[in-house]
Amino acid sequence: MKKLVLALFVFASFVATAQEAQNFTVNGTLQNIALPVNKVYYSYRADGVTVRDSVAPTDGKYSFSGKIAEPLMVTIFVRYKNDATGKPIKMVQPRDYASVFVAPGTVQVSSTDSFSNVKVKGSKAHEAYLSLTEKTKPVNEKMQAASKAYSAAYQAKDSATMKTLDATFDALDLEMKEVYKGYLATNNNSPIAMYALGQMAGWDINPEVVEPIYKSLAEPARATPSGKAFAEKIETAKKTAVGAMAMDFTQNDTLDVPVSLASFKGKYVLIDFWASWCGPCRQENPNVVKAFQTYNAKGFTVLGVSLDQPGAKDKWIKAIHDDNLTWTQVSDLKYWDNQVAKQYGIQAIPQNFLVDPAGKIIAKNIRGEELSSKLATIFK
Repeated sequence: MKKLVLALFVFASFVATAQEAQNFTVNGTLQNIALPVNKVYYSYRADGVTVRDSVAPTDGKYSFSGKIAEPLMVTIFVRYKNDATGKPIKMVQPRDYASVFVAPGTVQVSSTDSFSNVKVKGSKAHEAYLSLTEKTKPVNEKMQAASKAYSAAYQAKDSATMKTLDATFDALDLEMKEVYKGYLATNNNSPIAMYALGQMAGWDINPEVVEPIYKSLAEPARATPSGKAFAEKIETAKKTAVGAMAMDFTQNDTLDVPVSLASFKGKYVLIDFWASWCGPCRQENPNVVKAFQTYNAKGFTVLGVSLDQPGAKDKWIKAIHDDNLTWTQVSDLKYWDNQVAKQYGIQAIPQNFLVDPAGKIIAKNIRGEELSSKLATIFK
């Protein structure tokens, strides 16, 4: 959990009475903000498109608008004017960020004393979000304490404590999932039902657990654009579950030569989703290198699929050489729009799938000692 880079998107998923896009407006006010605000930035994802823009406040007021087909979360943050020496003022979390659920219509947002201290009027979805936030608060506080301890252990290079905390994070993740499940059990028609389900499902959807909960939601929630999109995610999760046959794909390698997964049939293949810009991926690479060097001669190989960005082929190749990744690497250099990543429902990296010689997925998201142990069992 600590070693994942998440895709930058927000679950825009709530009950709406109409599926066609409608106008929304956010009117904001700034009161007693100590630092002089230069611009207010906002970001949200609607109909598969990420919208980002900014507005300059006038006399402590700002406003922005757009079109949405359902209530969704908007992330708002502020940048201040440079200080007296001309240096930019660094943004601080959570002081300078706020998350607001908006809906078609007009929403009033007021920030008092700090930008993040917001009060919202005109949005029932935001009221529901505040209610859910109260339920998740105890677990979030434990998460924050564990994160602080993990950072200290990382600085001290205390691997034993870090390993213990990894187990703590896993336990807290399960505890948080139960909170979301409990909320959905009594609020299946909530305007934030799909948001709660997305949080519960996480980046690695278990269809056996998630699909029954999805089907228990009220039909209006499932009929929203995000509800329909989530149904597709469940179907993709079924296709990439352990025991399923790995979907074939073809993508170009570093020399622009097409390479297919099918060409590796007869070997154990680790399909490894990563990127040069992904810190946790680069930290995991030595473990994959060790596994490859140990078992390659026995019938194991790796097929790397990179989510590097357009125009960054040089960074991709440099990372391959720097990390000594001597196996086949492919990419279309489309970042999170990588076609193979979308085909496999990748929402966070690093992720991997271990495929047997017949093409069946026999394990997924195994790293470090778990990867070595699995391969040791296979190649006794």
